[in-house]
Amino acid sequence: MKTFPAFIQRLLWILALVTTNALADLSDDIQRLQTRWAEVNYELTGKTQLTAFESLIEDAASVTHNYPDRAEGWIWSGIIKSTYAGARGGLGALKFAKASKADLETAMELDPNALNGSAYTSLGTLYYNVPGWPVGFGNDDKAEELLKKALTINPDGIDSNYFYGDFLCGERRYEEAREYLIKAQHASPRPGRELADAGRQREIAARLADVESHR
Repeated sequence: MKTFPAFIQRLLWILALVTTNALADLSDDIQRLQTRWAEVNYELTGKTQLTAFESLIEDAASVTHNYPDRAEGWIWSGIIKSTYAGARGGLGALKFAKASKADLETAMELDPNALNGSAYTSLGTLYYNVPGWPVGFGNDDKAEELLKKALTINPDGIDSNYFYGDFLCGERRYEEAREYLIKAQHASPRPGRELADAGRQREIAARLADVESHR
């Protein structure tokens, strides 16, 4: 009986160590996904880009398989599939948009606040880019609801502000769009995501130019 508490204590220590190592491994996997996504999205074009995205979709599937209960992997799986759908275009891209939607909804069920609410941002972006019924599931009202929710979680983020501003541009609400795009432009840099930030800043500048042309 005297050794039982010591056994429990050792077991708990082992479990804590395993959990810590697993979380470290997940963090490394997520870092690899987001770094490679930025490379593929901003540095590649054409068939080379599409092929790279297809490989990255497989990499993301491995992460969700290894960590099915962690929202972060599902978020990045959804982001990669939605970006691939946008790069591919056409009706053939719709199945990847639907798969992205499913991944992001899974992430929101697991942890809606994961990665600063990125699931809301990404799903909202899908809703305003995908065609509406009867072709797809696009819905501008739903898009705005999700994008606003993302902003309540991450009010100063580059992505949450950029994508809401981008949505507002599409709605021709240019003065409102300008406010959010400028806020995105002045968002704090994200350590380790320099390439993604640089690419996003180019997109912000392009959208701001569009806004100014309508003022």
